Amino acid sequence: MKKVLLILFLIIFCTAANAEVLQAGVSIEELPKTLFGSWRVSAKLDNTNSYSTFKPQSIDFWNLSRTDNKLILDNPYSGANSEVSINTIEGNLVVFSKKAPYTGNKILTDTVHLRIEGDKFSGINTLKLESFSLIDNHLMKTETAQYIIKGEKIAGESIIEK
Repeated sequence: MKKVLLILFLIIFCTAANAEVLQAGVSIEELPKTLFGSWRVSAKLDNTNSYSTFKPQSIDFWNLSRTDNKLILDNPYSGANSEVSINTIEGNLVVFSKKAPYTGNKILTDTVHLRIEGDKFSGINTLKLESFSLIDNHLMKTETAQYIIKGEKIAGESIIEK
């Protein structure tokens, strides 16, 4: 179970040396201000091709903030921290992702689609774990999972304003 939890949140909470920043045409200024703050996040597995790898459900804590022109997602309990790429901003819909190495011969891609509604969000978290050969680096296996996620803001600007 520890492996599954680690896989689920590694991509979001680890800092990669080659972390991506905002793509051209997407500005952090366009992010809904209510996104920034601390969130209690629950995730429930919707579908997967590898039940032995991915945990059926979890509860976590996300702190979303901004440093310069980068979106930062960190978990104060684990101490993990990550820059994430913003793929899409359309009103209250935000899509962000992270792709990073995972244990030697694996790469984990994590893509989050959020629809923000005041002090709550709902969405989908899609994970893809690719395993490569240590001999010739060809793709040997791809494991995927899709989680339904819900977040409730527990601290941040919109909470303080009430």
